[in-house]
Amino acid sequence: MSLRIVFMGTPDFSVPTLMEIVGQGHDVVACYSQPPRPAGRGMELKKSPVHEAAESFGIPVFTPVSLKDPEEQQKFADLDADVAVVVAYGLLLPKAVLEAPREGCLNLHASILPRWRGAAPINRAIMAGDRETAVQVMRMEEGLDTGAVCMSETLPISETMTAGDLHDRLSALGGDLMVRALAALSRGALTETPQAEEGVTYARKLSKDETRIDWSQEAKQVHDHIRGLSPFPGAWCEMNLSGKPERVKILRSLLAEGTAAPGTVLSVEGAGPVIACGSGAVRLVQVQRAGKKPMSGEEFQRGAKLSEGQDLS
Repeated sequence: MSLRIVFMGTPDFSVPTLMEIVGQGHDVVACYSQPPRPAGRGMELKKSPVHEAAESFGIPVFTPVSLKDPEEQQKFADLDADVAVVVAYGLLLPKAVLEAPREGCLNLHASILPRWRGAAPINRAIMAGDRETAVQVMRMEEGLDTGAVCMSETLPISETMTAGDLHDRLSALGGDLMVRALAALSRGALTETPQAEEGVTYARKLSKDETRIDWSQEAKQVHDHIRGLSPFPGAWCEMNLSGKPERVKILRSLLAEGTAAPGTVLSVEGAGPVIACGSGAVRLVQVQRAGKKPMSGEEFQRGAKLSEGQDLS
């Protein structure tokens, strides 16, 4: 049974879900997305990935700055939707919006709720060293990611998986999961399980203040920090290159062996430099110098010429 749907989303993570919904033949009557933002060297206004995808399907797009205005809420209600599907939209939905669709609002969330409620669940799961995560369809209510879970698909987090890798996997899984949830909803068979009251954690928004690598931490913590912030915003350290300090992003690493003062270059041989941590060491597998494209650790070393014993702390 085809449903009358309002889709609400902004980044590229949301696009596969929109495409799956359209592909299943549902009637997407409107799309809500964040307003176009200045981007690029010319700072021209750029539409969000969801905005562009919706327009390619001929779906009307609305980009209000807020949904608190009663006129905006009435415009939303007038769409007469069966259900709203929300995937990383970026605006809070007031009670009037949540209650406007006949079947309410369903949200796609990238964690095993109630762990990692909030803005950055993918990054926080990896930074905390979690071994698995999930993408879940949740019934929305006024609380922050507190609604009942309707469907869930778990995914293991490997020791080398970055936030970017996990983002792409969960994005694809999420699109399939949401259309299955919508199919169950249309049959009146969508079940809801309240979240546990124990185990609640919050995935606060990433801050630039936490992106610098602290070599005094254990190697596993440094490694998880690097991959949890890769590719954006990127964990970084300062290195003395060509006689001056330069900020270098570390995008991929591997755990390595070795002992020295934290931040000491232990080895420059092989697939990338090995740097000592508070306990153990990490190998820099993929690096990005300022203004340049990502490169392998080995390629970086050929140009940077780090020396064994050099201090990066």
